[in-house]
Parts: sequence; C-alpha cells; structure tokens
Amino acid sequence: MGVGLAAFVDEVVFHQLLHWHHFYDRSTLEVGLVSDGLLHAGGWIATVAGLFLFADLQRRRATSRARVVGGVLLGWGAFQVYDGVVHHKVLDLHQIRYGVELLPYDLAWNGAGLLGVLAGAAVLARARRRERA
Repeated sequence: MGVGLAAFVDEVVFHQLLHWHHFYDRSTLEVGLVSDGLLHAGGWIATVAGLFLFADLQRRRATSRARVVGGVLLGWGAFQVYDGVVHHKVLDLHQIRYGVELLPYDLAWNGAGLLGVLAGAAVLARARRRERA
C-alpha cells in the first residue's frame, strides 16, 4: 500500500497539480501524459493489491497495526528512493523539476524517502521484538 500511496501522491501533486514533470519527459507532451496515466494505473494496482493482502490478514485475524504502518512507511520510502535514484539519475526519465538547481530537490526527495525507509524498518523491528516477548 505504501508504494501505491507514494505513486499516487507523486503523480497527483508533482505531475498534475504542480506540472513539474511527467513520468517520461524524453518525448512529446502526449507521451508524457500517457506515461503519467500508466504510473497512476500502476499506483492504483499496487494500492488495490495491498488492500487485498490487508483484507486477507484481517480475515485471518493476523493484522498488526504496527506491521501495517511499518510496511506502508517502508513501501512509501522505498518508492521515493527508487524513483529519485533510478528514475531521476540512472535512467534520466525525468527530473523533479526543471530550470532550477536540482541538488536541494534531490536531497529533499531522497532524504524524505530514506526517512520513510528508516522509520518503516524501525517500526517493523519494534513490532517483531514485541511479538517475540
């Protein structure tokens, strides 16, 4: 669910509302809009899959609030870092923003993602310790 949430927020805020970039900025505007639609669809697929997994855990009475929160944080952060490193730098599909100094944006984007990964991992580790005790 965290990956889907991150994709949804990225696409709505940075692609649609702020118009900073499209998922794929190496072609025409039309291709960029189609790539945004594919990202949006992928985000919703991840969200719905996560909800089905959550519903299955609920059905089996195996839900742990801490594990759900930790997993969402971890998924969100991992999406941010993957997007920032792989999509922005390695594959150069798009940048966070154009016409500005990128370093502050890259640090904020990847830093926020890293905080999500670390917070999610910490919540999951604490949940495991509590379950063992």
